[in-house]
Amino acid sequence: MESPQGTRINKFLSEAGYCSRRAADKLIEQGRVTINDVVPEMGTRIQPGDEVKVDGKSITASDDAPIYMAFNKPIGIVCTTDRRVEKDNIIDYIGYPTRIFPIGRLDKPSEGLIFLTNDGDIVNKILRARNNHEKEYIVTVNKPITRQFIEEMGNGVPILDTVTRKCLVEPIDRNVFKIVLTQGLNRQIRRMCEYLDYKVTKLKRVRIMNISLDVPVGEWRYLTEDEMAEIQTLVSSSKKTID
Repeated sequence: MESPQGTRINKFLSEAGYCSRRAADKLIEQGRVTINDVVPEMGTRIQPGDEVKVDGKSITASDDAPIYMAFNKPIGIVCTTDRRVEKDNIIDYIGYPTRIFPIGRLDKPSEGLIFLTNDGDIVNKILRARNNHEKEYIVTVNKPITRQFIEEMGNGVPILDTVTRKCLVEPIDRNVFKIVLTQGLNRQIRRMCEYLDYKVTKLKRVRIMNISLDVPVGEWRYLTEDEMAEIQTLVSSSKKTID
């Protein structure tokens, strides 16, 4: 492992290709993870020879080649790896033969681009909000957009006890606009619109960083070597989660 002190349990599960660190933290909180048959506390470190299990099944370090894919998520599919809870989960929908997990999420009523991988390290680099990685959306709302609406959306809206970062917002049609975010608050665009007395009727993510949506709804493709090389460059200055 990485040091005499061992590896934190969430990092171990991520590097084993089981799930992202965020998902691992939830599993630990739910008491579904054991180390040597004992439920650990958050932050517990794995030592050489320890046996880690999730839901009673042993987890070992992964030697699998890294997988990076772009998926066009349909409306109604849930971005979770917990296949026991959600019938329409993204993992069962794709049906990939080895374990993968989504990088971030799109809520159930939304559609569009999402990455999936078995590489826990890149998940953390991409998701860290301060890394300013762009995500572009096309949004339809329930009434005509105004110049004031575009300006207020772009300058920041108070939601979830904070004010959203300034962002690019451009009108496309009478009820449609483009928005480019560099943060990922929960249901951010929907909450921003609600604050300004608009309701989102359709939300589609069309770009993440350097990758634009180019596959039909419900289909996926592998990211190319050139695309991954550019992503690695974009996240090269990203600080990893503390071990």
